[in-house]
Amino acid sequence: MNRVHVVIMGVAGCGKSAVGALLAARLGVPLIEGDDFHPAANIEKMRQALPLDDNDRAGWLARLAEELCAHPGGAVLTCSALKVAYRVRLREAVPDLKFVHLALSQHQAMERVASRTDHFYPPSLVASQFEALQDPAGEPGVLVVDATAHVARLVDQAVDWLGRAAER
Repeated sequence: MNRVHVVIMGVAGCGKSAVGALLAARLGVPLIEGDDFHPAANIEKMRQALPLDDNDRAGWLARLAEELCAHPGGAVLTCSALKVAYRVRLREAVPDLKFVHLALSQHQAMERVASRTDHFYPPSLVASQFEALQDPAGEPGVLVVDATAHVARLVDQAVDWLGRAAER
């Protein structure tokens, strides 16, 4: 698959990093781990259990858009991409950008985030992610999958879908 750009999106705890890493390896493209590009102020805000707002995310999204453009041969980006406006911002950088939404329930996300010991994101912020989430189902270039499925199965679904999209 040539020049594929795809965002693995969803709320905290949905498995973006695991799916993104495996998908990038399968596609032979770089992985852009969205969390690595948060400014220190954003990370500190989240550590204090304060949800990010649109202003907090604006610079971060601009930086992620730059990263996508810096990889003209394709890339996999992990990014929550919770709101339509955020997805539009990323599509402005890469017009044929695809999104794989790892969907799960708030309860499932809370359990996953609570079980993490090596991440700055506290479980108390999970509800705010669901409040901000604007479901991407029905948007062009979006695949919605059940995030509770095995990671390898999710990657297989994404690869199959991306392959069909490339044939069109």
